[in-house]
Amino acid sequence: MKRFLLACFDLLKVFVVFTGFTILFYYAIIWVNLEYQDYHKYDEPEGAALKVTSMVQEKTDSWQNRLLFFFLNGE
Repeated sequence: MKRFLLACFDLLKVFVVFTGFTILFYYAIIWVNLEYQDYHKYDEPEGAALKVTSMVQEKTDSWQNRLLFFFLNGE
């Protein structure tokens, strides 16, 4: 009977530790979400930033050329 009670007590300890860490992880995820909720990654850059993309329309390749490009480069 004593071994059964010790096993139940060990099981209870594991359950309490698991529940505690689960709650801690949950609140850590909520904190990270609140920290980055108002982060605007698409704002205009400040300072001496340069625009690196162009708005030029690229010519459309045939599907054979695109397939060959995919096989050669994996992209």
